[in-house]
Amino acid sequence: MAGEALTPTTYIQHHLKNLTAQVGGEGPFWTINVDTFVTAVLMGLLIVFAFWLATRKATAGVPGKWQAFVEIMLEFVDKQARDTYHGTSKLVTPIAITIFFWILMMNLLKMIPADFIAKPLELMGVHYWKPVPTADVNATLGMSISVFFLMIVFALRSKGLGGFTHEFLTAPFGKWMMPFNLILNIVEWVSKPISLAMRLFGNMFGGEIVFLLIWVLGGAGILGMLGGATFGLGWMLFHLLVIPLQAFIFMMLSIVYLSLSEDSH
Repeated sequence: MAGEALTPTTYIQHHLKNLTAQVGGEGPFWTINVDTFVTAVLMGLLIVFAFWLATRKATAGVPGKWQAFVEIMLEFVDKQARDTYHGTSKLVTPIAITIFFWILMMNLLKMIPADFIAKPLELMGVHYWKPVPTADVNATLGMSISVFFLMIVFALRSKGLGGFTHEFLTAPFGKWMMPFNLILNIVEWVSKPISLAMRLFGNMFGGEIVFLLIWVLGGAGILGMLGGATFGLGWMLFHLLVIPLQAFIFMMLSIVYLSLSEDSH
């Protein structure tokens, strides 16, 4: 869209379009959202690097400010995971830490105005770049499907294949209602990752649209700039709560689902 005059509608559509790549040549097997993939990986590497900095010079005595902050955050997540999960797996806390901090880092990109990322990339010939991975349903579904497979692994580890199959077919109405039990359990298991993904995606995508609308308002003269600045500041302050809250909800629901998958009905 370089060189074209952007209307408010086309401006918003432009910033909501992903940079894609076709995999598979002719008749591509799938389409990859390159911006989502690259940004998600970078945010993951960034949080790993940040934690490495905290541990590189960790001391048992008086910790530095960054080490103290990281320790407080890790202890908070660890406590939440231990209080929620009732099983014996030692993987739950690492899973909770990974989910929370990775989603938090991806959500925080919403605090950067879209043009601050898009304009430099346009100068390098990249005309589409959707900066917030969690505003892409492919990313949130990918994470929730990973949680879904972890639920199956945890259930099999706890109950065994026979116990899991028996419970899936007989709970909650007993063996004589097997078809209804099967349908109910399939709906229950499938709805968990879908709702998990859609909750995070809906909040992040909706928030991104509002940010873009406010940014458009800023281009409508002096009054528009003042209104855009006022609304933008208010929406940004509101999102300082929404961003960590959505990461926390995704993490807590994931741990709840893992705990429930091990419970017997």
